[in-house]
Amino acid sequence: MPQFTETMGEISPGLLGFTVSAIMFAGALPSFFSGPPADRYGRLAVVAAGAASFIVGAVLQASAMSLAQFITGRVFAGAGEGIFLGIMNVYICEISPSARRGTLASMPQLFSVLAMCGGYFTAYGSVKIQSSMAWRLPFLLMAAIAAALFALCFLLPPSPRWLMLQGRQEEAIAAVERLGIQQAEAEKDILHVRDEEVSKMHTSFFHSLRIIWARQYRSRTILALFILGMVQLCGIDGIMYYAPTLFARAGLPENTAGFLASGLSGILVVLISIPAAILADKWGRRTWVIVGGVLLSFFMCLMGIMYVAKAVHETGAGRWVVIISIFAFAMSYAATWAFVGKIYASEIQPGHTRAASNAVAQSLGFITNGVVALITPILLAKTAYGAYFLFGGLSFGTLVVLGLYMPETRGEPLESIQEVFSKPLQLHGIERLLHRRFRSLPTPSGHEIEGSSIELDDLSRTHAASVRVMA
Repeated sequence: MPQFTETMGEISPGLLGFTVSAIMFAGALPSFFSGPPADRYGRLAVVAAGAASFIVGAVLQASAMSLAQFITGRVFAGAGEGIFLGIMNVYICEISPSARRGTLASMPQLFSVLAMCGGYFTAYGSVKIQSSMAWRLPFLLMAAIAAALFALCFLLPPSPRWLMLQGRQEEAIAAVERLGIQQAEAEKDILHVRDEEVSKMHTSFFHSLRIIWARQYRSRTILALFILGMVQLCGIDGIMYYAPTLFARAGLPENTAGFLASGLSGILVVLISIPAAILADKWGRRTWVIVGGVLLSFFMCLMGIMYVAKAVHETGAGRWVVIISIFAFAMSYAATWAFVGKIYASEIQPGHTRAASNAVAQSLGFITNGVVALITPILLAKTAYGAYFLFGGLSFGTLVVLGLYMPETRGEPLESIQEVFSKPLQLHGIERLLHRRFRSLPTPSGHEIEGSSIELDDLSRTHAASVRVMA
């Protein structure tokens, strides 16, 4: 905004990237260490602490008279996000019935896109204010929303699974009743905790961080790190944070038109996120990953090709291909990778390692998120197409790795998911269809290939062996 420039002065692309990315890098270290406190003091206590830090950061940004104070505010806000974001998903997974865990755990992502859409239109409206309130107002709204999150942490029931691991069975039963979870599921899964898990909860701070690398948990920790790290490297934050700049480069006027186009992308993301959240437990986690990876790779590479071919001008069809691709990329991410990564990383560990593992993975997500925010304006200043091919290639690589090493967890109770990782990798959806098609191909002698020649279990065992090798 010009009003921001009047207060802070001109900012170079490198300094702009650092200012934007400071909030992500600041979240990495607190996120890394937020797991053990969540095990000791409870999930909601850590979320409340993170919300408090975010309030301080938002107020510092809103009142900033220098870039140094503004960046300091972003550091406090980022630390708050690092503390509460990963633990929030753990809490939601632990209070959810198995059949609806995907939908409920996708709610933070749905509200994130609602907030981002609201942020675009707040900026579109406030840019017309002829004072520094044009950019201060959004931060004041952020502080108010963070205060609401802080207050709600004292009204919600604690995680019954955490209470059971603390040996507080009566409180866990009361929490289950408040949550309305079916008694049969509660008794079978939530209220049934093994003694060894309870003993492992009462370990030292650093032992909690070391245990996630034990042999029986290591492969799941690596998988959580990969999925939360790489889903950010697809370039979504480069698209969302710098959308007005990208639209301007594609031929739309800056400022009001850029914010309006960004607001439209926000609306489309919200519209696609609602059915995606509702259907989160209808399709498998692997299906969402594969479909999303194909779409994200395609749209990123398409935009890169348009700039390489010099087909993007202020007039003509080329700019509309890029603009529509930006919309389509954001919608594809919101409908697939945006929520499946957070859900998956939060559900694949047992109770005594869940918070620590997810916090460490979320920390890596903050780092890769910050890298994208940092390098995007620099890449855009150096080349018109480099960023698109880089993020497209990373998206495709992520698709390949997760397609090979990601077991399905949809509908499994949290207490049973660890058993999924000891079974052969199951093929679903398009994978099963392709396998059946392969089995029906005729041999040179004219006979169809029978199941005795190539069995689905054989392929599953091959995948399972790959998973064990990675571990």
